[in-house]
Amino acid sequence: MVGSRIALVTGGNKGIGFEICRQIGREGFVILLGARDPDLGAEAAARLRGEGIDARPIALDVTSAGTISAVAAAIESEFQRLDVLVNNAGITGRPDDGPPSVAGIDTVRRVMETNFLGPLAVTQAMLPLLRKSAAGRIVNVSSGLGSLTLNGDPDWEFAGVKLLGYNASKAALNMLTVQLAFELRGTSIKVNAADPGFTATDLNQNRGTQTVEEGARTPVRLALLGRDGPSGGYFDTAGTLPW
Repeated sequence: MVGSRIALVTGGNKGIGFEICRQIGREGFVILLGARDPDLGAEAAARLRGEGIDARPIALDVTSAGTISAVAAAIESEFQRLDVLVNNAGITGRPDDGPPSVAGIDTVRRVMETNFLGPLAVTQAMLPLLRKSAAGRIVNVSSGLGSLTLNGDPDWEFAGVKLLGYNASKAALNMLTVQLAFELRGTSIKVNAADPGFTATDLNQNRGTQTVEEGARTPVRLALLGRDGPSGGYFDTAGTLPW
């Protein structure tokens, strides 16, 4: 354990989050597997430990200030620092999310709370710990649906997917990425946004065309960036995405 790097992954008990935990864990990190449901988190961490990964479940609801503070305090007490934060937890608002004329206001509010305000709150709480790392990394798991440029392109493959709450929440998460990277310029912390691609998960009723192994690649790559890696960028497996 001495000298091990520490990574916190929100929403780590299933889907892309679980695979991110697995792939980062294989690099020798201690994985703090954040899950809203403690039982599901414990089960997921046990699966990873069965693969030889040092995975530890941690109860974390990104919409609960109390659980966020408790997690920060626990990391401070046991590890005194955090090396990687992956803001992965997210929801969709279907079936009540949709184009602006029909999107449910309460649904849009709930999606924004989880997908944008949640990562903001977690990041603010973890920043003091990340500043203690020799090479802190923050990865915001976004989506191509958060790109204003792509949303405005009628020829884009996913141009018809107009979910105001979800798309806006990821656009806001991208703004967090840009502004935080600017704020942390000159430090050892790098901040980037990752589009996993259209990955088969519960979020899309497993209709995605990629596996979770493929979907985790870009977030993991950004979590493991070297000293010369970028900060303030928006990436998928093919390269840089337009904001």
